[in-house]
Amino acid sequence: MGINLGDEFPNFKAETSQGDIQFHDWIGDSWTILFSHPADYTPVCTTELGAVIKLVPEFQKRNVKLIALSCDSVEDHLGWSKDIQSYQKCGGEFPYPIIADKERKLAVQLGMLDPVEKDKAGLPLTCRAYFIIGPDKKLKLSALYPATTGRNFDEILRVIDSLQLTATKKVATPANWKQGGECMVVPSVTPEEAAKLFPKHRVQDVPSGKSYLRFTPQP
Repeated sequence: MGINLGDEFPNFKAETSQGDIQFHDWIGDSWTILFSHPADYTPVCTTELGAVIKLVPEFQKRNVKLIALSCDSVEDHLGWSKDIQSYQKCGGEFPYPIIADKERKLAVQLGMLDPVEKDKAGLPLTCRAYFIIGPDKKLKLSALYPATTGRNFDEILRVIDSLQLTATKKVATPANWKQGGECMVVPSVTPEEAAKLFPKHRVQDVPSGKSYLRFTPQP
C-alpha cells in the first residue's frame, strides 16, 4: 500500500520495547525517523542500530526522535538490544524504542515488506525502509533498501539538515550538499525577490541563456 510524500503519516498504536505508544502523540513537536530492519539477531541490522546509537546526540541536536521496527517480539527486541550495545561497547538504557510488528500489519500498511527475504516460516521480512516525518505529522522523505545493503546514517543526517533548512527558507540544496554549503534559489522566487532575500546570490551562465542556476550562501 505505502504512503506518498506529503501525506499525513498513519497514527498507529504499537507495542514497543519501551512500552505502548500512539504514534502522533509520541512524535509530539519533533521530527521523527521511523526505520525498519528485516529481523532481530541479524548481522547487518546489528551494525545499523548500533550506528544509530552513536549518532543519537546528533539527531537530538536536530530535534529528531528515533524509532525502529521489525516483525519480531518485544522480548526479542529487549534481548537483542543487549547484543547491539555490546557490539558498540556502550551501556545504559537503550536510547530509542523498537516497535514489535509480529503480525506485519504496519509493514503491509507502509509498504515495507521485502518479497525476496523471508523468515524460517516463509513469510516476507521487512526491508530496510526509513521514513522521515515532520512535526506536522506529514511524510517528508522515504527510502527502501534491500536486506543485503546497510544504510548510511550520516547521509540521513545530511538529509535532515536539508529538509529542515528548505522547510523555512526559499532555497534548495544541490547535489552532494553539506551543512554550511552553497544553496540554490528556488525557481518560484522572482529575480526581484532574489535580490532582496539573497543579496549575495550569483547566477551561473549557461548556453541556453536562461538564468535558472542561482546559487547563494546558506541562509
